[in-house]
Amino acid sequence: MSHIKPLKLSAFALLVLAGCSASLQAQNSVLRQPIVAPLAIVKKAPVSENELKRWSHLDLVKDSIPGMSVDRAYAELLQGKTGKKVIVGIVDSGVDIEHPDLQGMIWTNLKEIPGNGIDDDKNGFVDDIHGWNFLGNAVHENLELTRIVKKGDDGSAEYKEALAQYTKKYDEALKDKEQVDFLLEVHKTIKNELNKANYKVEDLAAITSTDKKVVQSKDIMMQIFTNAGSTFDPEVDFEEYREQVYDQLNYNLNKEYDGRKIVGDNPEDIKDNHYGNNIVFGPDKEKALHGTHVAGIIGQIRGNDLGGDGVTNNVEILTVRAVPDGDEYDKDIALAIRYAVDNGAKVINGSFGKSFSPHKKWVYDAIKYAAKKDVLIVHAAGNDGYNIDETKNINYPNDSEDNIKEFANNLITIGALNKEYGETVVAGFSNFGKINVDVFAPGEEIYATVPNNKYKYLQGTSMASPNAAGVAALIRSYYPKLKAAQVKQILMDSGVALPSKVILGENPNPDQKPVAVSSAESSRTAKMVNAYNALLMAEKMSKK
Repeated sequence: MSHIKPLKLSAFALLVLAGCSASLQAQNSVLRQPIVAPLAIVKKAPVSENELKRWSHLDLVKDSIPGMSVDRAYAELLQGKTGKKVIVGIVDSGVDIEHPDLQGMIWTNLKEIPGNGIDDDKNGFVDDIHGWNFLGNAVHENLELTRIVKKGDDGSAEYKEALAQYTKKYDEALKDKEQVDFLLEVHKTIKNELNKANYKVEDLAAITSTDKKVVQSKDIMMQIFTNAGSTFDPEVDFEEYREQVYDQLNYNLNKEYDGRKIVGDNPEDIKDNHYGNNIVFGPDKEKALHGTHVAGIIGQIRGNDLGGDGVTNNVEILTVRAVPDGDEYDKDIALAIRYAVDNGAKVINGSFGKSFSPHKKWVYDAIKYAAKKDVLIVHAAGNDGYNIDETKNINYPNDSEDNIKEFANNLITIGALNKEYGETVVAGFSNFGKINVDVFAPGEEIYATVPNNKYKYLQGTSMASPNAAGVAALIRSYYPKLKAAQVKQILMDSGVALPSKVILGENPNPDQKPVAVSSAESSRTAKMVNAYNALLMAEKMSKK
């Protein structure tokens, strides 16, 4: 399932970089020092709208915002240098390849003749010009635990756990439906009072009605605006919340729903592997929102005054549609990884995940195949606020059969950061784990492309992963001789340190202050991806 975190609407000593202590001589003979986290960070002013749109590219020292120092890297390290194009595979919900801010960044299969209905390159996929859609016309899907429960009790521990989680999630979805229906009624009351659908906190403050329902609705909306932040749009965000909740009940948790029938394959047979079509944004372009946003984070055109900026423009986005509105099938993910590898991807982004994986071996084999072909896979850690080192919280796909020892060195797992450096810098929704999360990247309120020429703020480890994948592509562009395993190590070792203590996971009791723990509990590195430092380390490593 896509790792977007929905908007919360409930009332609702010097840190030195390990491995970067040595300075590097830049091309212009200026001594370049790695960025380190100062002892204290004081935000000079509230984040401006311009800063918010591109905060993930800003610099902790210069801007006091825990971005990835992308702008600084371009200004100080990449001037006058020319990188090579890197193919980045995006295994996701599809990509709007016609978005103006992605033009020139879309991979094209030059071995295929468009529209002739012939498999010219004989790879088994007819007219796969810009990638492949393994879901065909399917959009909605069950969760994996729903599929397991539907098959019936086989006496396994997996079934018992799936049933327990299904029951819990279904009960939660019913409660969420009550809440969203209530909030929509509150919103309707305010819309009627103001005679407009789009309103801000200033409009609420100006309401003088003494009508009890209006006063109550005003108080609720004031609280929501306070909790949700400056980008909250009640008309849009409430509708997205309603759609998310109703989709859970109608599709994700509906045991009577069969989302796979329209695809026409057997999802239990990995050898039944030629299905789907070449429409990489799927049957409804709007439903390619997630993948289009991911694509924009990595490669939307820099410096054109449209939307945000991508991390790198030396990319070709290869789209593989394999993630529905629900849980992805292991078969689709395994085949999607192999397709991206076989068509030249050097980095693959996977902003999806699930709690059960009946055919995990198919995916493990695909990860190993990518490792043999020197392809780095960047994967989102997940949005439950869980410690995924605990076996009950495993987020698939992963790179360990026992959740401890890695079987491949080409998969890196990314947690999410917010824009304020301090104890709360790790986003509350982000999963964590000192074994199974490698490093963190910006993932809260990320502004990027969405279908039909639009842009949007989204948040989740789904957004953190492509930020890290963009830096990986940047490294592979300017230092193409470095191997996937080396790029993974650079992303981890060159990061800027988290504060010594951080708050991890969602706060289960809003009435009590959450307890900060050692940042060593957060991940293998307790660091944040930093493009500037990564390029310095890549330069040094490439000379060895």
